[in-house]
Amino acid sequence: MRYVRMPIEVESPEEYGYARIRFNLSESSIADRRLSDLGLTLPDMPLLYGEHRGRERLRELIAAQGEGLSAADVLVTAGAAGALFIVATALLSRDDHLVVIRPNYATNLETPRAIGCAVTPIDLVFEDGFRLNLDRVAAALTPRTRLVSVTCPHNPTGVMLGEAELRALVDLTARHGCRLLVDETYRDLSFAAPLPLAAALGAHVIGVSSLSKAYGVPGIRAGWLITRDPALQELFLAAHEQINICGSVIDEWIAEQVLERRREILGPTLTEMRRRLAQVSAWMAGEDRLEWVAPSGGVVCFPRMVAEPPGGTEAFYRRLLEDHGAYVGPGHWFEMPDTHFRVGYGWPTAEELEGGLAAISAALRG
Repeated sequence: MRYVRMPIEVESPEEYGYARIRFNLSESSIADRRLSDLGLTLPDMPLLYGEHRGRERLRELIAAQGEGLSAADVLVTAGAAGALFIVATALLSRDDHLVVIRPNYATNLETPRAIGCAVTPIDLVFEDGFRLNLDRVAAALTPRTRLVSVTCPHNPTGVMLGEAELRALVDLTARHGCRLLVDETYRDLSFAAPLPLAAALGAHVIGVSSLSKAYGVPGIRAGWLITRDPALQELFLAAHEQINICGSVIDEWIAEQVLERRREILGPTLTEMRRRLAQVSAWMAGEDRLEWVAPSGGVVCFPRMVAEPPGGTEAFYRRLLEDHGAYVGPGHWFEMPDTHFRVGYGWPTAEELEGGLAAISAALRG
């Protein structure tokens, strides 16, 4: 494998320095929580090797969200990123072909490229509302296609597939004899009813998720993948054991406590995120230099500049940060033009969000 650092990580606020940013609208999750926010105190537990598949109770809690799923269908991983790495390295080679939607979370593109497999992106288009065109997916499939990869709700746009579209995609990949990977990390942040867990819809479907985005605990690195195919689950377990052996017993204990309180945590979170989205929607309605496709899930959106700002996009991003202290995710993080940018409205405080939106408007004007 030949690794290349991803711009979204090179230019991340962790690398740049949080102290240099006043209004951080580049994050793609809700605000980070503390143990005390969750009412948790770590028990005096032995720091041993844990269960290789993950704590059984944790896997039961994950599986309980999908009809017909059990703990045996779940593998706990080091975040969704760990799950995506396992799927890509276990299923793809230089002889294989991947169909993947774009824009996308960079790992869904870069790890397959590092492996050297052929990659066909299906570009989502602003003018089509960033909707996935199933006919284009079907046309991209070849006898070498091993995997089709989608995200829902989508990062960076916040657009969702409908249930009928998801089921049609499941049927299409089943007929073609390839696997379907659904990155559903934002599923619990759907503003309408969430879609069924993808892995419940077919044995060839792999679902990936984590606690990082909707629950505000990215620091515990708790994610998972789900598949009903026992042979595939065994293959993924082999990869997991060779990479990590097992997960962190502390991280998995915290993850279990969080999911035990899932409804208690998600209810207030969704109420607040709907309020935040209304705040962003009101700003967009009054900002004539931007246009967007309003999101229906997640805590991010992907506005587009109506015209080049004074001095061009590079000058815009420089003004935004240096003059106004605000940070967003530029389009090139997602292999898109820098006239697009991702706004994360879940991580900053309400006051910081208001300040960051005002900063964007000011920077657009020069």
